[in-house]
Amino acid sequence: MEYAIESFNLTKKFIPIRGFIDLLHPFRKKEVTALEDVNIKIRKGELFGILGPNGAGKTTLIKVLCTLILPTCGTAYVSGYDIVKEEEKVKAAIGLVTGEERSFYWRLTGRQNLIFFASLHKLSSSEVQSRVNDVLHFVALEEKADDKFHSYSTGMKQRMAIARGLLNEPEILFMDEPTKSLDPGAAQKLRAFIKERLVKEQRKTVFLSTGSDDQLDYLW
Repeated sequence: MEYAIESFNLTKKFIPIRGFIDLLHPFRKKEVTALEDVNIKIRKGELFGILGPNGAGKTTLIKVLCTLILPTCGTAYVSGYDIVKEEEKVKAAIGLVTGEERSFYWRLTGRQNLIFFASLHKLSSSEVQSRVNDVLHFVALEEKADDKFHSYSTGMKQRMAIARGLLNEPEILFMDEPTKSLDPGAAQKLRAFIKERLVKEQRKTVFLSTGSDDQLDYLW
């Protein structure tokens, strides 16, 4: 069976740096193990969730699988590509959605933000416009696309984050606590959107992290 994501003894250790003295004497600090021997197999088109409290390593695992940080040892394959040896191919096959609003430009409109991020994927001008229009329609933000990002509600900002993650038409979508900071009603709508639109309709492989078992209960 071909898997969308597969990892083998994936491990990540850090040496915490808290100040200038630590930089001068890094070997005085003990290593902190964020991930240890993680082995997972996720099928194509699957909605896969990981649950854990803050500090459990959820975000670290996503960053490693998205090639944002290197593993200490072990390896993983995302869409069939080695996360260390084939970084660019992995990045082309994935989208990343986080709850970090500061990664957007607040004084630009939603459309202007998406045009900027789409251009980073080396698309032509016509392709940029087409993809931006498509994702705005998909997340139902066409009417608000030309409003400034800072005027959006938290739920709208999160839908905009999903739109950005879909710009390159990824096979796999990583979502790091997508309902964090949302009110219960907005969180419920977003969970329904993930399950019904992204997984069932678009047949995306979705890797989702959450700190609440209620979120996973609803999705499954």
